Amino acid sequence: MELLGQHEVDCKQRQVAILSQDSFYKVLTPEEKAKAFKGQFNFDHPDAFDNTLIEETLRNIIAGQTVHIPVYDFVTHARREGEFTTIYPADVVLFEGILVFYYRNIRDLFNMKLFVDTDADTRLSRRVLRDINERGRDLENVLVQYTTFVKPAFEEFCLPTKKYADVIIPRGVENKVAINLIVQHIQDLMNGGWKRHNGRNRSDSEGMEIPLH
Repeated sequence: MELLGQHEVDCKQRQVAILSQDSFYKVLTPEEKAKAFKGQFNFDHPDAFDNTLIEETLRNIIAGQTVHIPVYDFVTHARREGEFTTIYPADVVLFEGILVFYYRNIRDLFNMKLFVDTDADTRLSRRVLRDINERGRDLENVLVQYTTFVKPAFEEFCLPTKKYADVIIPRGVENKVAINLIVQHIQDLMNGGWKRHNGRNRSDSEGMEIPLH
């Protein structure tokens, strides 16, 4: 958002909106929640997400509607009751997550698909830092989950969807050239480029899927 000059802009006036697939984890049953607290629930499986809600939300965004995104608590493994993030209509909508390409009815909603490709060591180190600092996990729990669920799920569900990407960004955020090109493309859309090239109205959103690895 800082690169796009949108960080200090009021949320109602922003031309770019960012959504995360992590906000759409499904509501767990008591049995599933018990497994989650023991580190035995696979949050990296495609069916761990409320894909119906994802599709409904994205279609509403495309229609130019204001939407309310659940706030997920990774400590309690539940949505925070009564808490939502409001996303207002924007010219460009970025939807990021590891499995956003998996279901066709969702990936077909997007105009551009980006795959941010990083090596396994980088993925693991980011996971460790995030889960310990932001989600209250200990190192042993993170490593067990990684070897039991995360790595196998990446190889089975995520990596095969790389073929659906329109643009693949190697080396992740270190690839400044690729990042700058994407930023320039988004800025062009913000300045009316998408409307000029496609004859669409401002209320129609350009969507991008970004699986981050």
